[in-house]
Amino acid sequence: MHEEQLASSRVHCPYCDAPFDLLVDASQGSHVTWEDCHVCCAPIQVCIEVAFGDDLDAEAGFNLTLGRDDEVL
Repeated sequence: MHEEQLASSRVHCPYCDAPFDLLVDASQGSHVTWEDCHVCCAPIQVCIEVAFGDDLDAEAGFNLTLGRDDEVL
């Protein structure tokens, strides 16, 4: 994976509310992953929902949902 394939998104930790930049690889499609907060080290579930444009060459857009580990199923 090349860094130019990653998109940066400014998010806030659901535990301590600290802002940080999250790198998202939309080329993997929709998926769930875990990221530790860079401030409080708490585990954050990151749900990435990817929506591709109408034509195959269109850039993918994505939505992020962050959750605490005690909120996930």
